[in-house]
Amino acid sequence: MSHRNHISLCAVTIGLVLLSAIGAAAQTKPYTPPKTADGQPDLQGIWSTLTSVPLERPANLGAKEFYTPEELKAQAERGARGGGRAAAPETGDLAVHYDTSQFGLDRSHATVAKSNRTSLIVGPEGRVPALLPEAAKRQAERQAYQRQHQWDSAESRPLAERCITWPSEGPPMLAPGYNSNLQIVQGPGYVAIVQEMIHDVRVIPTDGRPHLPNNIHLYFGDSRGHWEGNTLIVDTTNFTDKTAFRGSGEKLHVVERFTRTAEDSIKYEFTVDDPTAWAKPWSAEVNWAKDPGPIFEYACQEGNYGMANNLSGARATEKKAAEAAAKQAK
Repeated sequence: MSHRNHISLCAVTIGLVLLSAIGAAAQTKPYTPPKTADGQPDLQGIWSTLTSVPLERPANLGAKEFYTPEELKAQAERGARGGGRAAAPETGDLAVHYDTSQFGLDRSHATVAKSNRTSLIVGPEGRVPALLPEAAKRQAERQAYQRQHQWDSAESRPLAERCITWPSEGPPMLAPGYNSNLQIVQGPGYVAIVQEMIHDVRVIPTDGRPHLPNNIHLYFGDSRGHWEGNTLIVDTTNFTDKTAFRGSGEKLHVVERFTRTAEDSIKYEFTVDDPTAWAKPWSAEVNWAKDPGPIFEYACQEGNYGMANNLSGARATEKKAAEAAAKQAK
């Protein structure tokens, strides 16, 4: 080989190595989100929170946190063979009672972010810690009271049925079975989140103000946000025990992290803690996908004939029972 050819070969080799290194760097370079007018990372848009990942890891998977690409491919093939009527794992009743495809609510009509996680809850356990004995007792008493008094009045019905809040609104925010979309809007000193599943707007100050006094309790708690790099961190306290997230009480403390990881995705993470409910905090992670929208009106209370009919039926049942008891007493 001539000296000139040797130099040319070396140059080509070095060039290929440099191109390979540049390509690898481009693949691993973190995404830089656009900025809002006031210089903060831009999380704005409509996002789908729907996921095929269950909150808790199936027991047969043990400590396995992630599926392999081959396992994900097999899952997708099974899903394709099963059709489009499956609802979210947490909403089995929806699939039992309705043909969701008839209303455009099945997964084939929804935007779902990809994930290889086996559970939203992170860590080797992959499950919500067991309630502490006192918390389990409190929850059992609450459930027993609800069973006994559930038809006393409209006020004794669940918050979602009364169109006050939905559990999916959080925090933490977990996808409902359908209408799993939310919109984020930002302005100087604030981030606002509205969810399609109901009518509330969660307004999160990011201007450094302190939390409310600890004797004030709210359905959504009291949220305060701040930015760390490209991540919005939201700290929420001052919950009411009426929300009772998975058996928690007024001491519930939620820390959320919102990070835009690509033009069309946000990584949403949360850690929940309540020393009166669990022996230790636990955390979860879910990917959100950008959705074309729009957000539609959720007219919850309008035409809520079920509430009146259910309570009327309960009064009729009570009257019938009282008449039967009076007749038997004669």
